Amino acid sequence: MFLRRIGIDLGTTNILVHVPKRGVVINEPSVVAISNIDKKIIAVGAEAKEMLGRTPDTIIARRPLKDGVIADYKTTEAMLRYFINKALGGVRIFRPEVMVAVPAGITSTERRAVIDATIAAGAKAAYIIKEPIVAAIGANIPIGSASGHMIIDIGGGTSEIAVISLGGIVSSTSVRIGGNKLDIAITEHIRKKYGLAIGEMTAERVKISIGSALYLDEKLYMDVRGRDMITGLPKTISVSSDDVTDAIQAELEGISSAVKNVLYKTPPELSADVIDKGIVMSGGTSLLRNIDKMVSLTTGVSAYVADDALYCVAKGTGIALDNLESYKRSILATK
Repeated sequence: MFLRRIGIDLGTTNILVHVPKRGVVINEPSVVAISNIDKKIIAVGAEAKEMLGRTPDTIIARRPLKDGVIADYKTTEAMLRYFINKALGGVRIFRPEVMVAVPAGITSTERRAVIDATIAAGAKAAYIIKEPIVAAIGANIPIGSASGHMIIDIGGGTSEIAVISLGGIVSSTSVRIGGNKLDIAITEHIRKKYGLAIGEMTAERVKISIGSALYLDEKLYMDVRGRDMITGLPKTISVSSDDVTDAIQAELEGISSAVKNVLYKTPPELSADVIDKGIVMSGGTSLLRNIDKMVSLTTGVSAYVADDALYCVAKGTGIALDNLESYKRSILATK
């Protein structure tokens, strides 16, 4: 059997590839390592992420996607080709149809760049679908019903908030706040409070290990290693969960105000549906401790994290591909 369709969650932090009937076959960081000498690609994905902050002058390790959109076209094309080939494996007779999930707030120019990069990477046809739609599909929300459903998809680069009814987006917003901004906020807080410089991978580990959107009754602690800003020497300090909560408050408030804005723009009938059903949260950053409780407190609407939150968008692209005709209305552009 020849696999002709694949779905891609083109994330700022991770790329997930879904093959119908096989599920999510790839979940790797969206990082590419390039040689400075001949501009050749040395590594992609997990292998390249290990090089972040550790490369000599001859190698650059970077993320070609910024805030959910393409920042470096050529590198993104090479990365997509690598992941498409890895997902389908071996020698292929047929070029696949590829569905790519992108932020709802993407411009027509950014959308065209994604389509062109996907076609150049080896796709026969590229379909673009908005992330909130596929996140809702992947979270098993019946988006086709005449009822309002609210989804918040918080990834590495963006937070997508939308109210969906009858298969379309009724009100939505896309804010460029996600896991990466939280990591930067943690890095800055530790530098200012403790005079310690840490890298983005360390900040990410701190966020995952002890991070919380709300202050915890029983604090968590973690030893963090970095470079002392005064002496320049290596140093280890103990950081608490309260430090992380302090650091990320401003970014979380940005997400909360975006959620309130979408609720404000939602028609009354659909608002009533959202209150009845609650807000569904997906995306890797929605796995941060107590983020659903924070949304509930700030909006007055119950919120809960979907099963397999990290894979909702990738799973949704697979389901949408399997039922392409049904979801044609949800697709922004085709080629």
